[in-house]
Amino acid sequence: MRLDKFLKVSRLIKRRTVANEVSDTGRVFVNGNPAKPAKQLKQGDIITIVYSNRKVEARVLKIPENNVSVQEAPDLYELINN
Repeated sequence: MRLDKFLKVSRLIKRRTVANEVSDTGRVFVNGNPAKPAKQLKQGDIITIVYSNRKVEARVLKIPENNVSVQEAPDLYELINN
């Protein structure tokens, strides 16, 4: 699954367009490397999102086949150091 779609489906970022913009500005990293929106994610990848006043790190636990419900979204990742 693409990075931008995973960020939206997992609710780490609310909209896919916002996920694209954040990735394009170089504030999203996968396994420590800057990532573009089209980056393909796999289970176990570490996503880091840098905001102006904080940093969010999450480990990908599973990649969904389709969209998931709001209740299932937190099961897709685990937060690290937060």
